[in-house]
Amino acid sequence: MILLKLTLLSLWNRRASLLLTILAIAISITLLLSVEYIRKEAKASFLSTISGTDLVVGARSGSVQLLLYSVFRIGNATNNISWKSYQELAANPLIEWTVPLSLGDSHKGFRVLGTNQDYFRYYRFGDKHTLEFAQGQTFSGVFETVLGAEVARKLGYKLGDKIVIAHGTSKVNTALHADKPFTVIGILKPTGTPLDRTVHITLEGLEAVHLDWVAGTKINGYNLSAEAVLKKNLQPKLITAFLVGLQSRAAAFRVQREINDYKREPLLAILPGVTLADLWQALGLFETVLRMISGLVVVAGLVGMLTTVLSTLNERRREMAILRAVGAHPRHILLLFILEALVLTLVGCLIGMMFMFALVYLARPWVIAEYGFYLRTWLPDLSSLSLVAIVASLALVLSLLPGTIAYRRSLQDGLTIRT
Repeated sequence: MILLKLTLLSLWNRRASLLLTILAIAISITLLLSVEYIRKEAKASFLSTISGTDLVVGARSGSVQLLLYSVFRIGNATNNISWKSYQELAANPLIEWTVPLSLGDSHKGFRVLGTNQDYFRYYRFGDKHTLEFAQGQTFSGVFETVLGAEVARKLGYKLGDKIVIAHGTSKVNTALHADKPFTVIGILKPTGTPLDRTVHITLEGLEAVHLDWVAGTKINGYNLSAEAVLKKNLQPKLITAFLVGLQSRAAAFRVQREINDYKREPLLAILPGVTLADLWQALGLFETVLRMISGLVVVAGLVGMLTTVLSTLNERRREMAILRAVGAHPRHILLLFILEALVLTLVGCLIGMMFMFALVYLARPWVIAEYGFYLRTWLPDLSSLSLVAIVASLALVLSLLPGTIAYRRSLQDGLTIRT
């Protein structure tokens, strides 16, 4: 207790010079913890986006690409699936349900998804949670839309509002389907997935707005009103992808092989869980690089602490000599420096964890708005405390250098220091 008191008093007397050292350690700890936290949260968010779906089917391309555009609304499809092929595959007796997905349009930077009511009946996220409505209900009319929670919040929409979708997925888009607006009929509860940033409309509605368009361009002189298109055949000709739920998961590989060998057109069926694992494995190198960088920053912070302590050794020779004169053993001098390093590191770690908590709290609304990822409140868990323990252990090892130097000098120095 006496040594600890002496350590705290010594640090307090040098508080001005040690403040920057503590701040450097705190920042490095914040970076280390944030890299680990972002890694875990991103993985959890990706894995929770879709559950309960056995297969995702799209035009033949890369499996990761198919997963990204069909589930995460990232990128675009290379081709589409004919409606006839979809119906034929959906009739497979091993398939319990299917959900068609049609992409390609947008609304003020948010993706538009054409689907049917089965989407709200069968889609699951997280631990097989169903989609729930904060307001309203699922669409039933051709020109009705259900908004994700983030779309409604960011654009300030409420039930009964009219929205206009645009052709293409660009954030700045002038190719508007302005003559055929959609009415907001429902708003989903937040899910923490890309669904929050999606505008959901019917397949018939998506077909209706494109009846007087060809190859992404409106046909000159041919205008169909919203009332006129309702009299047309609005069965879709093409879809982008579809989700599959099987009667038995044991049939997954059999159905996957049948779809991949489909003769009518080249298709690809993927297992979402397997593809997610492949995606995360591909990001493994990036994770390793981030960990290495954050680790080097922590080492730099601790080396800065070591440099600060070493630079004060000459100034503290009288202090050490006095301690020796009043009966302190050389090992007490060594222990004093170890305690100083430990106190500095623990204070820096504590401040770093406070920074981390505040950073996540402040960044959470922005991350949800921009990327659709829900960040849980950060609290130190076992892995975080393990990282802090490793940093503290490294600080103790580094403190042995100035402690050993002071230990040896305390045996030689007298009360008077020559200048």
